[in-house]
Amino acid sequence: MTGGVAIDRPPIRHNDYSPLDPPPLGGWDPSLSVSVVIPAYGGQHRLDLTLAALAAQTYPGHLMEVIVVDDGSDPPLRLPEIVPQNTRLVAAAPGGWGIAHALNSGAALAEGRIIQRLDADMVLWREHIEALARWHHLSDYLVTIGAKKFVEDPVLSPSQLHERARTGSLEDVFDLSKALASSTEQTIFRTDGLRSSRNPYHVCTGPTVSMRRETFHAVGGVDPGVLRGEDTEFAYRLATHGVVFVPDMAARAVHLGIPAQRRDRQRAVRAVAPYLAHRVPLRRDLRKDRGRRWLVPYVEVVLHVDADERQVRGAVNAALEGSVADVLVTLVAPWSRLPEGRRPVLGDPSFELRLLREHFAHDERIRLADEVSPTPGPTPFRYTGPVSVPLGRDSLERMIAAIQDDRSGLLVVDLGDEGSATLERAEALGRARLLGADDVVTSIKATHGVRHGGMAEFWPVRPAPSAQEGRPPSGLSGKAGAPSGKAEPPSRVPPPPSMGRLTAPRSWRGRLRAAIRTFRAG
Repeated sequence: MTGGVAIDRPPIRHNDYSPLDPPPLGGWDPSLSVSVVIPAYGGQHRLDLTLAALAAQTYPGHLMEVIVVDDGSDPPLRLPEIVPQNTRLVAAAPGGWGIAHALNSGAALAEGRIIQRLDADMVLWREHIEALARWHHLSDYLVTIGAKKFVEDPVLSPSQLHERARTGSLEDVFDLSKALASSTEQTIFRTDGLRSSRNPYHVCTGPTVSMRRETFHAVGGVDPGVLRGEDTEFAYRLATHGVVFVPDMAARAVHLGIPAQRRDRQRAVRAVAPYLAHRVPLRRDLRKDRGRRWLVPYVEVVLHVDADERQVRGAVNAALEGSVADVLVTLVAPWSRLPEGRRPVLGDPSFELRLLREHFAHDERIRLADEVSPTPGPTPFRYTGPVSVPLGRDSLERMIAAIQDDRSGLLVVDLGDEGSATLERAEALGRARLLGADDVVTSIKATHGVRHGGMAEFWPVRPAPSAQEGRPPSGLSGKAGAPSGKAEPPSRVPPPPSMGRLTAPRSWRGRLRAAIRTFRAG
């Protein structure tokens, strides 16, 4: 039970929401309140038409409020004569500007259980709000997306539009045969309503999107620092939070005017690229610049500090020097409990931990944490493994390729006597949390799948080092599973114990210490 509504949380597989059966339009009794938040800057006449169409909605008026947020218009916006019964006009909160800032300002004031984001140049068919809201009565971790087509501004008054919307069809007003179709809707149809989409957040770019209020605030709202592509970046964070995206083509609407990306596509794409490159790691096509550091890393590597300084340093170096460059290493230890003040430096009981803190506290690629966060989001993947088994140069790349291949949410690698390593997908962890799962692994198995693998698949076996110093052994290319005539550089850290019988007959710890000494001497 949530918000007075009985909620069934079936374990939806990936984005296949087929288990949900929405009621027919007009054949059910809504109970959840909806806050329609409209960020607006100028465009008074278009706003008047938007509000006139909202005033004709089939969703019960007592369950709907409309918040128009004026983002510094000059002259200021005003409320027209025809508006829904619970409509207010507010100014955006001081200290910012832009669509994201205005939307967050309105969402902070919203009282409805559902937040419906709507652009100020959208004209909705009368069933639009009802069509999207009905899904939120079935489950509380959905994001619903309305349909839209682009049309030229009509020559009619708000009162004329309201009357047509209330008594007839807006198809009498807009010639949809001349409308410009949305590219997102083509993707929706091609992927069976996003049920088979691998990255459904891509199409959640529309000016009509709704979700539970707690979902909006749980991911921190829309990022006001993203001036173009803020809806895509927001949708990506929603995806790592674990939501399911549901487009409903019965929620029809038209967008007044041709979008900017159609008028100057190249400039629009260039404007969006740097924002998404830094914040959406799955856009690998935007991260081709070698040696760069990105705002949101691709993988978080979690290492529990349960070994001496040299061994931890070896494991950290292995993580940072792999074929996957945009990595954040999290070292987990009781850092905050280290006592401060005067102490014997050489005789300090926490000597090893203090050395590690000084080694890593000033490196922006390394984070010191007392405990592991529930989810790595917005970072899409999280690796956790023992310090005693450093990552191979392409181990992360191989693991990511494996779970991207079958879309599994968790990969478990058997490391023999050293235990196991895991690669988790943030989206799957987020879904388990939204479902309130007591057993996270069982939940992930139901929603995304759990994959198991052996060490040789992700730490490929290499011959023992050659007697000729510096001569690299033959191996695999950086691309997972692909043989290459070009040898891969030898790892600075030798392979772990389960592979010892195929390498030089030295103990694992002995080889580790020797490798680290060689590294320090070089």
